[in-house]
Amino acid sequence: MVSFIKSVTFDCHEPLRVAAFWAEALGSNVDEDSTTERAWVEPAGWGGPSLWFVRVSEDKVAKNRQHFDLRPTSDPRAEVERLVGLGARVLRDDGELVVMSDPEGNEFCVE
Repeated sequence: MVSFIKSVTFDCHEPLRVAAFWAEALGSNVDEDSTTERAWVEPAGWGGPSLWFVRVSEDKVAKNRQHFDLRPTSDPRAEVERLVGLGARVLRDDGELVVMSDPEGNEFCVE
């Protein structure tokens, strides 16, 4: 028997805010049954795990030990600018890889 990844869960202060960022970033939407305590985003085209966002009281205090690497379908520079417009921040840009964070500081990369 093997397992598959059903969902990836983010602990956060504002689940709806972070879910809205990731839904827009990935071309999906926030599930209609989401609440201020928990929210989720189904993958666009059913192409991967769901993203869960769960409200917690603790702050993020260290670098993520795992993160997403995004590969844009068009111009990577334009995608970085789009993500910044959605609320992301650029943490580091080495020319080929851009390290960013979502609105609550969760790191991800744009290749």
